[in-house]
Amino acid sequence: MKRILYYIYFFPIAIPLLLVITVLAALATIIGSMLGFSRTMGYWPGHIWARLFCAISLVRVKVYGSQNISKGQSYVFVANHQGAYDIFAIYGFLGHNFRWMMKKSLEKIPLVGYSCRVSGHIYVDNSSRAAVKTTMSDAEQRLAGGMSVVVFPEGSRTLDGRMHAFRRGAYTLAVEFGLPVVPVTIDGAYDVLRRGSLLPHPGLIKLTIHPAIKAPEGGRHELAELMKESAEAIASALPLENRPVSE
Repeated sequence: MKRILYYIYFFPIAIPLLLVITVLAALATIIGSMLGFSRTMGYWPGHIWARLFCAISLVRVKVYGSQNISKGQSYVFVANHQGAYDIFAIYGFLGHNFRWMMKKSLEKIPLVGYSCRVSGHIYVDNSSRAAVKTTMSDAEQRLAGGMSVVVFPEGSRTLDGRMHAFRRGAYTLAVEFGLPVVPVTIDGAYDVLRRGSLLPHPGLIKLTIHPAIKAPEGGRHELAELMKESAEAIASALPLENRPVSE
């Protein structure tokens, strides 16, 4: 019965509202970025949009560990990828200005794709060595300016609810710049809207921000150890059924 009532609400009320706020956020981002305010407008319209998206969808987000990050510091945030609502949870509730590293295919989304491009989000293009080099150059420019980035090291949303192996590429920037890596656990987004589903379920998403993993003083991260430590931190805040099978 609850599900039926949710559909009665979602189709005639929520969907039109979500479309309107998405268009308004994209337009605000595009106009603000074109006027030279991409640093702020690449974050705040999306931040507000994400919070409204969750509220309208009747999805709550609870954040733990906000004290582990500082506003003036650049970070590489790495998070597990449970579902589409990961984006809304992080954008709306992480509480830190950042740019996404996202799949090149997302650039094709009407209006939204272009707003991400002009505001400085980073499209990851793995089609050739030259494309990868361009992607890394774009990311380096963002980080050199004191910005943070968010990456999903799994590369795509989980199909079974479990966290899967992380890819090395997500950590390249942290190693290159000696930046602190902040593991972020997303728990509950799989139940809200899992891969292959079209409509969300009301629910609770827990966002756990773990302490930053800092590079050794005067040195660089050791890649294998960095990947292992960050993956273990993320998995530690997941229920057993969502942890990697190896555990």
